[in-house]
Amino acid sequence: MGVVQRKLSQSFKEFFDSGKSGGIVLIVCTIVSLIITNSPLGANYLSFWQMYVGGLSIEHWVNDALMAIFFLLIGLELERELYNGELSDFKNALLPIFAAIGGIAMPALIHFAFNNGTATQAGIGIPMATDIAFALGVLALLGSKVPASLKIFLTALAVMDDLGAIIVIAVFYTAKLYTIYLFGAMIVFGILILLNKARVMSLVPYLVGGVLMWFLMLKSGVHATIAGVLLGFTIPFSAKEDDEESPSHRLEHFLHKPVSFVILPIFALANTGIVIGADSLQTLFNPNEIGIMGGLIIGKPIGITLLSFLAVAVGICKLPLDLNWKHIFGAGILGGIGFTMSIFITNLAFAGNAAEINGSKMAILLASLTAGTIGFVWLKLLGKPEAIDEDVDTMDFEVTELPNVNL
Repeated sequence: MGVVQRKLSQSFKEFFDSGKSGGIVLIVCTIVSLIITNSPLGANYLSFWQMYVGGLSIEHWVNDALMAIFFLLIGLELERELYNGELSDFKNALLPIFAAIGGIAMPALIHFAFNNGTATQAGIGIPMATDIAFALGVLALLGSKVPASLKIFLTALAVMDDLGAIIVIAVFYTAKLYTIYLFGAMIVFGILILLNKARVMSLVPYLVGGVLMWFLMLKSGVHATIAGVLLGFTIPFSAKEDDEESPSHRLEHFLHKPVSFVILPIFALANTGIVIGADSLQTLFNPNEIGIMGGLIIGKPIGITLLSFLAVAVGICKLPLDLNWKHIFGAGILGGIGFTMSIFITNLAFAGNAAEINGSKMAILLASLTAGTIGFVWLKLLGKPEAIDEDVDTMDFEVTELPNVNL
């Protein structure tokens, strides 16, 4: 008996390692933010993020400018996945795609069930997303106790999850649209695409165009971070595995550590200043908070597992040979770690409503902590790689090596 293990590319390992340590930094920053917010320094700490610099609050600069770089990294990762990662082969991509659809739809339905027709219905997008850094960080703690295929599956799932969240942000969280600015942003995007087609390999024109596109997107009413994702798709990518000369590869490699250890920690400090008062526990029983926690803790694993099972049952795709349904359910539980994207959507959904934002963030933190803990225990106890007979008859089982994932 042997274990089928897919080879992980070097860049994936680097991403996985940075996800582990970056998740630890995020946890520390969140704890620091919570402690300061609920100390005598709390009022000054919260007011600091609301100070205006250059026409925008510091919090606004963090959420609209710094996070655009985070979204640029997501765009680069999506581009690479589509070229030579898990999503490059449509058949191999189907399982994480169906899992992501289930992981988006079921949490949204749960939140909608509790908040339909109310003022908090706008929070439907909050439990949709998965935090890649935290989810991979939990898997990293498990090490070889889980199959390599599970790491690849969860990464592809989380990336597709984030793409779904980005689409939701662009379509449903645009309060007022200024078409002239949006048209200008699309012209810049088109020019950058032409530069890509002409194989202009210098990063300079893309980064300059990206800044201009970000400004125009900010003025358009569409959330400015979308410019980061679009920019990621315009930067030339080499289909050759881990080509260090590829501008996309170089930029992605450069951004990993700044995003993990600077941008996301600052985002956590700016957005997890949650005031814990005497009525905080009661707040968690409000429909919005119940919808968020139910969506992340219950909706994610059910949606991911159910749609994956249906896709496999009807023959659309297959489970990797070293995985079983316990692994998929465990990945679904970890999918309930929302954090970064969930907090991000909270700020958009309830802009100006400090009380609702505070309650939503508390629900997100509790749900993410619960999902991470349960997912870790589940996979530690039940996540042993599936043993496969190396002499398996290929007439009965089609064994296909998936392309390396370079996240």
